[in-house]
Amino acid sequence: MEGSHSPGDFIREMIRADIAAGKHGGKVVTRFPPEPNGWLHIGHAKAICIDFGVAQEFGGRCHLRMDDTNPTTEDMEYVRAIQRDVKWLGFDWGEHFYYASDYFDRYYELGRLLIERKRAYVCDLSEEEFSKSYRGTITEPGKVSPFASRSVEENLDLFRRMKEGEFKDGERVLRARIDMSSPNMKMRDPPLVRIKHAHHFRTGDKWCIYPLYDYAHCLEDSFEGVT
Repeated sequence: MEGSHSPGDFIREMIRADIAAGKHGGKVVTRFPPEPNGWLHIGHAKAICIDFGVAQEFGGRCHLRMDDTNPTTEDMEYVRAIQRDVKWLGFDWGEHFYYASDYFDRYYELGRLLIERKRAYVCDLSEEEFSKSYRGTITEPGKVSPFASRSVEENLDLFRRMKEGEFKDGERVLRARIDMSSPNMKMRDPPLVRIKHAHHFRTGDKWCIYPLYDYAHCLEDSFEGVT
């Protein structure tokens, strides 16, 4: 449990407030989600100590999760190295070791659900076209994609065809339908799922669509009960 001399900072203050309010039933579940695409550095060490250390202080648990959503850069060698480094720092994830790729089927089904609820659409704009001509700037609102008006049925069909490998890398993307005039540029219809024809070190050639960070991590946290 939390020691009487534990340090104070905004993270711990938020956790104390949640516990006092009975949020999540008083449970504390954190996670360390590195991408296995290289060796960890000093910044990762700090994150590990915060993620695992805070969980220990408050009698909770920390998950170790590999963010393996970019198959062109990732390798099992880095997974093993990350595990060694976490243990070298004195921490243990116990039975709570996960991969983002554990959830690839769920990302796809939830993408379909977002389309059905008209919260997402398949967009044909390239990344460059969207960022230069449609996303806008910090001071200027963006413009709605010309593909945002597609029907639910057409979007579902195109998303299925993305999954089945019919299109080239970058040819289409599943995009969230949020608010192109939002002052927060991250809310301007961000991409959720991209096409990438590449062999994955765990799932092989089963998938050619992969989730983006902002789509994957919030879902993973929800699946695992991260508080």
